[in-house]
Amino acid sequence: MSEAKRLSQYLAEHQRQGRVDADFVGLISDVAAGCKLIADQVGRGNLIGLLGSAETENVQGETQKKLDIISNDEFTDILTEGGHVAGLASEEMDEVYDLPAGKHRGPYLCTYDPLDGSSNIDVNVTVGTIFSVLKAPTGKENPTEEDFMQPGTEQVAAGYVTYGPSTILVLTIGDGVDGFTLDRSVGEFKLTHPNMTIPEDTAEFAINMSNQRFWDAPVKRYVDECLAGTEGERDKDFNMRWVASMVAEVHRILVRGGVFMYPIDSKHRERGGKLRLMYEANPMSMIVEQAGGLSITGPDRIMTIEPEKLHQRVPVILGSKNEVQRLWDYHKEG
Repeated sequence: MSEAKRLSQYLAEHQRQGRVDADFVGLISDVAAGCKLIADQVGRGNLIGLLGSAETENVQGETQKKLDIISNDEFTDILTEGGHVAGLASEEMDEVYDLPAGKHRGPYLCTYDPLDGSSNIDVNVTVGTIFSVLKAPTGKENPTEEDFMQPGTEQVAAGYVTYGPSTILVLTIGDGVDGFTLDRSVGEFKLTHPNMTIPEDTAEFAINMSNQRFWDAPVKRYVDECLAGTEGERDKDFNMRWVASMVAEVHRILVRGGVFMYPIDSKHRERGGKLRLMYEANPMSMIVEQAGGLSITGPDRIMTIEPEKLHQRVPVILGSKNEVQRLWDYHKEG
């Protein structure tokens, strides 16, 4: 069996083909390096006292874990030193991060959730990092929040890394989705999941059922049909999953299909939804659509939303094409 292609080889091939430039190759290499550091910290958290709450809150008012802060700092430092970005924005930082004076600026912007699912970190559930790459404005030393307000359709690339039984980097640069597993023996990400595609049909859905009484009618209708199984109008049985870690949910859908739902409900209506558009919804939507799936808020395609603020929240429904289309139709009827 031939040796699996390394991430560095994969990026170099794309550069030779003229599909990406040297700064992009450098940026994704920096992202991979940052995720290796985070993977190490997550794996050794119990041994070096990094688990548990930091007793602080982020801009969304959510309690931060120690590893939230450490992961954010490490990821930010690596991208700053790499010289391939002009500005950064993180779920864990209140405002756009301006690179220090004297640091080289590159042609890209990067947004990220450095440790998605961190509320599960203390119970050893899979967590991850989500990132999105945008074009930076030309000739602007310190991009502002307005420069980040680009719809998901403008993303240059998106990806995530799962920290679980293995560490897997999933990446799209707009021509499909590929997955790379970290070979810990040599410290290299290697191509193990080429051309990842989501089956159009599925019999599996993921949603937090404890919120059922708060959902809008289209989601209630869909879930009720799934629960009715062969005794209902869908005439097939469905399985339900809920990990409460978006990277774990999306990765399962990429591997075997399914639908992930964090829909609008009466608890989150005033703030627009639960998940962040720039750090979670847009990058995951690009990945899912590039793998043949769909991603919507309910009535609208997520990647067409014109962002209004850095920490904007939206409802998210994504996954297998035919099931998400059914949910989309139900919302249009509603």
